[in-house]
Amino acid sequence: MSSKRTLKARTKERPDTAAVLAGLRSMPAAEALSFLRDTRGLTTWTARDMADSLKISVADAKHVIAILELQGYVKPAGSGEWMTTLSGEGASGSKPPRYTRKRVERALAELRSRIAEINRDSRVPYEIIEAVAFGDFQNDRPHVQNAEVGIQLVRRGADAAAESAKEQKARQAFLERLQGKGGVVCVRPYKRWMSERTHADLLSD
Repeated sequence: MSSKRTLKARTKERPDTAAVLAGLRSMPAAEALSFLRDTRGLTTWTARDMADSLKISVADAKHVIAILELQGYVKPAGSGEWMTTLSGEGASGSKPPRYTRKRVERALAELRSRIAEINRDSRVPYEIIEAVAFGDFQNDRPHVQNAEVGIQLVRRGADAAAESAKEQKARQAFLERLQGKGGVVCVRPYKRWMSERTHADLLSD
């Protein structure tokens, strides 16, 4: 499931799923998959868990789950509970949780400090205008995966809309440097849905 395609668009390939989309807001596939990533290490989860994570209604969560089931990414586990399948784990890019939550939180605190320094330094070519972190570190688990961080950059003193291939490459290189080493955080370009689900704002005090 491509992160550039919405769940609604995906169902054009499966007309029989149209009924479950009645009343469901268009949701990027990457947003739904971000929840599946967070379920790695859980035996089962519920529609309420998805609703709380993605900040949608339980009814909409059930619609999303129905689509994910048709794709083979989830399967029922009885009593209103669900399991993420191996296909779902692969599609979501999840990994076995191997970091302590404290280590991830420490890495995010350090990243928050670096972002503040960047935004104060006019010599840096970019200003960071969005920075949100999300992942299973927000849950009460002893071990978690690396945190995902969405960053939106604006080049200082230039047309923010200019997106040449050279500029895109420069932005990607900047994000890779910001990410640092160790793999505890994964920095990638910001998308609006990242702020619509449960997240931590790295620009707030």
